[in-house]
Amino acid sequence: MSSGECLSPRQEAIVRVIRERIVEHGEGLSVREIGEEVGLSCTGSVAYHLDRLEERGLISRSDRRWRSCRLNG
Repeated sequence: MSSGECLSPRQEAIVRVIRERIVEHGEGLSVREIGEEVGLSCTGSVAYHLDRLEERGLISRSDRRWRSCRLNG
């Protein structure tokens, strides 16, 4: 997936909730919390979207932990 492709509505929602949480609390959310915020009950679906966002360079993690997620750019 190239960084030039548009985000899906779900991916946009995920990036938005991560951004809001980091601004308000200084850290990201857990996979389960992200799912609750964007209406996904399956953590595997959330992980799939997060992996795609990370592949595109939009987010990054320290030690593969989602609460350590950072937005790039």
